Amino acid sequence: MGVNKKSDLIRVFVKGGFLSPANLLKILDISGSLGNNYVLFGSRQDILFPAGSAVSSQIDQSFRSININYELGSDQSIHQNIVSSYAAVNLVETTHWVKEDTYNVITDNFDYVPKLKINVVDPRQSLVPLFTGELNYVASNEDNYWYLYIRDARKKNSIELWPRLVSGQDIPKLSKKLEELFVSYNPFATEELYMIVKNESMRISYKPISQNLKLPENSFPYYEGFNGMTNNQYWLGLYWRNNKYDLDFLSAACKLCQETNISNINIIPWKAFIIKGIKAADRIRWEKLMGKYGINERHSSLELNWHLPVLDEEALELKRFLVKDLDQQDISTKGLTFAIKTGREYFPFTTILIESEPDQITSQFNLYTISYAKDFNSNNTNYYPYARHVQREMIPALLIELSKLYFRQLNPEKEQALETPSSQGETSLAVTSFQCSNCLTVYDLKYGDPESGINPGTPFEELPETYSCRVCDSPKKFFKPMHNK
Repeated sequence: MGVNKKSDLIRVFVKGGFLSPANLLKILDISGSLGNNYVLFGSRQDILFPAGSAVSSQIDQSFRSININYELGSDQSIHQNIVSSYAAVNLVETTHWVKEDTYNVITDNFDYVPKLKINVVDPRQSLVPLFTGELNYVASNEDNYWYLYIRDARKKNSIELWPRLVSGQDIPKLSKKLEELFVSYNPFATEELYMIVKNESMRISYKPISQNLKLPENSFPYYEGFNGMTNNQYWLGLYWRNNKYDLDFLSAACKLCQETNISNINIIPWKAFIIKGIKAADRIRWEKLMGKYGINERHSSLELNWHLPVLDEEALELKRFLVKDLDQQDISTKGLTFAIKTGREYFPFTTILIESEPDQITSQFNLYTISYAKDFNSNNTNYYPYARHVQREMIPALLIELSKLYFRQLNPEKEQALETPSSQGETSLAVTSFQCSNCLTVYDLKYGDPESGINPGTPFEELPETYSCRVCDSPKKFFKPMHNK
């Protein structure tokens, strides 16, 4: 069955990104009954599959029988899933008081399907993004209290901090009220919303914010294969290149979970899933199951660290081209993540963003802008353009430049040594690139700066003293030489 647009899809809301093997089996059965042999995982930990020729009443009856919320997808989705970092507990470092039950209690108290994107996340982990929602609850150091960061696409995706920490038990109630206010106040100020909620005498437990949230140094998590846990147990992460997860294999995996007393299956935003708590004695059964279905449990990090829109063939084809090219050049992308945006509106969560743009002559979307997150931290919401109007064939070289730039900023002491002149007062190699020390934008002699009227091949020294950074407007004096490696 062919499908290539969201309007053909059924979206199943998996609150918090975790569900029982029994419920996943029911969802798989519905997908199979519609003539599919696969399901897809979405970036918001939801499950998607084609509706085919089924009418809405038939679909509604199927889901009513299993008491799971769903939506027949559209280009402007009405409802949203609740994203959480439940999957990270016992896998990576997490805040001391945040446990699996913490997420269970919060998600169980949501008695409605939100229209806003809601994230409930731990800031110490890097498996699930912090700020890809409109309401982003981030765990604080105060037991059971959360920061709330509100993101409004109507205000250039600005993020504003709620003036108080919010009790976990009040997250569903406050979210529901804020959803009502979002409709009435456009745009809004977070302080204004806070005063409205306060004046309505809503019984919400707050605490003052005693310290600012410190963004983690976001390292890309390798989320695939068998990995050790405590108590002689393992977790297993599995990923499909095309995001079309085979129903027969998933059904067999669910049944094995039931046989070995595994209570939950976890969907993560990287369009993969994780099974936690596999006993050492049961590992061989999982290995045999994967062997039976020909499952590859290990891909390179270069293959894994991508965010793509669901069923976007243009983005998938571009990723294949870039992965193949970068793999042949044998470069390291450890710590970096990549996302491709082809026009659909969404909040990026990545260190490097590749965004299609129209050719001014042909009006076709065959050019690209390459941007990177501030400090190369994917939880930062500010992106700096690195190159504009780029043809596809040039993207790999620019990504290699950015990867080198990323590793240089990880080791500033070494970079400083490279910038120190030799005893003869000269550098051994000609410098052709200069970088803005404020926003890291690069001026490269090869490309020039056409938007500023600077032709390719113009040496930096010949730029007028009035030249300024095209991104942050810093004067020419703030550019530092980038020595060839």
